[in-house]
Amino acid sequence: MYQNKTFLAIIPARGGSKRLPRKNVLALNGKPLIAWSIEAGLKSKYIDEVVVTTDDAEISEISEKYGANVPFIRPNILSNDIASRSDVIRHTIEFYKVELKQDFDYIIYLQPTSPLRTENEIDKAVEYMFEKNADAIVSVCEVEHPVQWSGVLPDNKDMSDFLNEIDIKSRSQDFPSCFRLNGAIFICDSYKFMESGCMFLKENIFAYVMSQDISIDIDTKIDFMFARNIFENKS
Repeated sequence: MYQNKTFLAIIPARGGSKRLPRKNVLALNGKPLIAWSIEAGLKSKYIDEVVVTTDDAEISEISEKYGANVPFIRPNILSNDIASRSDVIRHTIEFYKVELKQDFDYIIYLQPTSPLRTENEIDKAVEYMFEKNADAIVSVCEVEHPVQWSGVLPDNKDMSDFLNEIDIKSRSQDFPSCFRLNGAIFICDSYKFMESGCMFLKENIFAYVMSQDISIDIDTKIDFMFARNIFENKS
């Protein structure tokens, strides 16, 4: 079934990352961070094209060097801190449709901050989507600690209402497993996306579960150091 469908992988990469400056081009295990996602997309059995959407000349040059297409420089209005993921995806789909006369059945959104996500995970997520007859798939992993032990603190840091008595007395193994978005893989029927304007469809969307050890999402220096350590210990 999926052999007759077309897939466009979209890799978003702004130049102006704040918490970890220039993170998309930082060297990780001998390659720029973004290269890991480009190569995973290119090695996928199902992805027909890998496009990087960026506002940055250096990221554009590196992306093309590693085999991605960069057919446009992202407009400034889509490159600021308030630009949404959905706006970036819509712009890419419309560019391909209007400027390149290309339509794709599905989009696969691959954040460059997930370097441990391989082509095997991408392919398994695609196959899982068709197994479930789903319109969208989002990757998740199990949370490291019970969410019941989390809460919102008021300005004065009073913990009187932070946890209820049951949660305080419970052991971590007493709680059911909870999961979080890991940012690695988002797949969506492109037509459903254009209708809804969102990757998170209201129905027929399923979670693809990934292990914690490959679910690192690099946003800070600590995340980057952790990913580097994982790579070094894999070698």
